[in-house]
Amino acid sequence: MDTETVALVRSTFRAVASFPGGPGALASAFYATLFATNPEAREFFPAAMDTQRDRLVRAIGHVIDRLEAPESVLPYLAQLGRDHRKYGIDDSHYSAVGIALVAALEKVCEPRMWTTEVGAAWRRAITLVTDVMMDAARSETGPPSWVGTVREHRRVRDDVAVVKLQLDQPMPYAAGQYVSVQVPGRPRMWRHLSLATPWSADGTVEFHVRRVPGGWVSPAIVDHARVGDTWVLGSPVGSLGDASDPGRDRLLIGVGTGTAPLRAQLLRMARQPRNRRTHLFVSGRYPCDLYDLEMPWGIARTNPWLTVVPVVEESADPWWFTGRSEVPAGMHPLLVGPVGSVVAGYSNWTDHDIQISGSPSAIQTIKFRLQAAGVESGSIRHDPLS
Repeated sequence: MDTETVALVRSTFRAVASFPGGPGALASAFYATLFATNPEAREFFPAAMDTQRDRLVRAIGHVIDRLEAPESVLPYLAQLGRDHRKYGIDDSHYSAVGIALVAALEKVCEPRMWTTEVGAAWRRAITLVTDVMMDAARSETGPPSWVGTVREHRRVRDDVAVVKLQLDQPMPYAAGQYVSVQVPGRPRMWRHLSLATPWSADGTVEFHVRRVPGGWVSPAIVDHARVGDTWVLGSPVGSLGDASDPGRDRLLIGVGTGTAPLRAQLLRMARQPRNRRTHLFVSGRYPCDLYDLEMPWGIARTNPWLTVVPVVEESADPWWFTGRSEVPAGMHPLLVGPVGSVVAGYSNWTDHDIQISGSPSAIQTIKFRLQAAGVESGSIRHDPLS
């Protein structure tokens, strides 16, 4: 895509995003237009649209920020195209989405900003996006979705559950990727969950899920999932596990259940004869949040390439926690403080390949701390914040 088109698209979107209420107005105008002109599209979306509106704007922003880096954005769009097959959509739906998005942008933009050139630039950009997604969907030979049966549901904390599924057929995926899931009682409320174990020939997968206060899906999983339940899973997406430079040492930072995709990578790496030096920082607010320390520590004890460092914001567990939380004997001492500050002050990471996994706010804070310590943004990778 030429630089003029990228500049016009980016400046328009950033202007809309900076308006008071602009992102919400854009999402509302988009869905209103889409559903008015294509009523059948409403069945693809959940009844409650608040979360969906937020995710739309963040996803658009993620793609626009990377339009000048096709090696990054094109594989991402292709993965989205393969994943969207689970909805049963066809080419006409992609066209309808593009038309609705242009109409919504024109509606919320200031009249002086929406020129003929801007409209043409957005249509070119949307055509590129939809063409890549449609081509990937057409060329995919695997199933549009998988059915997984819950084989184990284990509460490792009151608000955290480890869930193991048996898939109806093996799913090819790379350690570090994530999938969209739909669980019983929450139709069309797809949520992204990271796969916590590497690929297995027997089709078993594992997820670590924390209950989000006020959430629709995570409480259903943590509090109500039962052995025998069936979930629907979309195609795997994400490229977190792909080292940007295989020759560099690695820094992995996981916050809470965000450690899951890093966990999958470590389990895969433990099967390899040789690996680059790797530091894993496992963090949480309280010591009891580090419920899975034994797993990476078990790898580190027999693999000198791995160092595991536990980090918490509070040195003692909260009064309401009644279990035991101890750092395994022989492991690195527990460090106390905001994980971004702790990691940035621990060593010089400017020559490392860095991955961060956690909530969007945690990722942004850690990135800021690392960049303030001299790490270039290109060395830091994470999944899309959408």
